[in-house]
Parts: sequence; structure tokens; C-alpha cells
Amino acid sequence: MRGHMNSQIGEIVVDNDVLAKYAGASAVECFGVVGMASVNMKDGIAKLLKRDSLSHGVSVQIEDNKITIDLHIIVSYGVSISAVADNLISNVKYNVEEFSGLEIKKINIFVEGVRVID
Repeated sequence: MRGHMNSQIGEIVVDNDVLAKYAGASAVECFGVVGMASVNMKDGIAKLLKRDSLSHGVSVQIEDNKITIDLHIIVSYGVSISAVADNLISNVKYNVEEFSGLEIKKINIFVEGVRVID
């Protein structure tokens, strides 16, 4: 499903991958987030994704023009996960809603790993 909006001169359709990349870019800007994670279901091992793969750690579903986002992240060692999550939700919600014009229904955060940052 894609996000649909109508304007005076036509219809606007927003692809889920576009929203996933935008949400991933917004997420890695947040304090305490090292990056997005890809989880190998076979091994259960989380892998830190490179900047060009931001959408791979993000899942976007749109239902009735309301967005649900799943973020798989790796956090920095020594930070409060709840503080990072609150900041992450606030930042991603604001940025994606402003970018797309669609409402965020829910943001789920999955902390897949911790990394020590130099």
C-alpha cells in the first residue's frame, strides 16, 4: 500500500521505500544512534548498515493513509535506551510527517545491538 494525497491538480502517491529512506536518514541523525541494523534471521546476528543502505533497517506500512514504521537500530554504548528511543520517535515522527504530509500512527523501535564509539 502507498500513501495517497489529493491536490487541486491531481493525485500524489508516495512510495514506501521513499518514506523508509527518509525515516532511516532521520533516525541516524539522532544522538545515541550508531546506525541502522540488518538482522540475519538465520544467525540472529545484527549487522550495522552503511549510510547508503538506510532503508534496509526500516519497514514502512501504510494503512488508511496512516504510517507505521519499524526501526531496527544499533545504539551507542553508555546511552540511555529510553532517552534515545524518545528522541528517535520524536525526530522521525516530525520529519516524516512534515516530508510526506501523512500521519504517523506508530513507530516501533528494535534495538539490535550496542557499539562502543571512539
